[in-house]
Amino acid sequence: MSFPAVLRSEWTKIRTVASTGWTLGTALAVTVAMGAALCAAVNATFEDMPAAQQAAFDSTQMSFAGMMLGQLAVLVFGAMVVGSEYGSGMIRTSLAAVPRRGSLLLGKVVVATALALAVGLATAFLSFFTGQALLGDHGIGLGEENVLRAVVGAGLYMALLALFSIGVSMMLRNSAASICILIAFVLIVPIVLGVIDATRKIAYYLPSQSGSAIMQTMSDGDAPYGPWGGFGIMVLWALAAVLGGYLVLKRRDA
Repeated sequence: MSFPAVLRSEWTKIRTVASTGWTLGTALAVTVAMGAALCAAVNATFEDMPAAQQAAFDSTQMSFAGMMLGQLAVLVFGAMVVGSEYGSGMIRTSLAAVPRRGSLLLGKVVVATALALAVGLATAFLSFFTGQALLGDHGIGLGEENVLRAVVGAGLYMALLALFSIGVSMMLRNSAASICILIAFVLIVPIVLGVIDATRKIAYYLPSQSGSAIMQTMSDGDAPYGPWGGFGIMVLWALAAVLGGYLVLKRRDA
């Protein structure tokens, strides 16, 4: 099967499985809705905030306050792209149609990551414009310093999360196990490590902490890297996961 045919096949799989579509739709909806709600609440209580907190207020970051739940949905999406095939046994049919396992994995990665990027960018821009409108006089424009990079970066971050999730799911070959491990590693472990002084520096190098740095318009003085440095670390995590998935796919039977 030619690679364009592989891409068409993977696109058909993704759009015909209801769970994958719902997870991306949920990522968009909950991220925008939660960000909008918190922006509206902040606007109503801004004058009651301490002066130091007002001075350090990052209106762009506030627009992405719903990203925690959005991340969860994207992780589930990436896990389901691979796990649904293993769960149903369709992976055997896929491998029979595409014996070159690298081509099969690359097709999944290209289609799923492109879809996650499109939804991620839509989510980021909708969250930003909705949030800034609700912040009123405390909002900021897209043309302000670092803002466009942060908004586009939010979309890129969601795409990399999906890519990382696909790689992990390919290694584990089980949706439920992949989702549990991804949630723990991406969302819970960084929080636990971050509250302990001895392990806080480790948390900076985990996927969520490093990747989300690109969404910040104000520098984090404690972070050992800038926005693009953190993004580069996230890229390495995603590539390592996909490489691991490829090695498992190549060496193990379906």
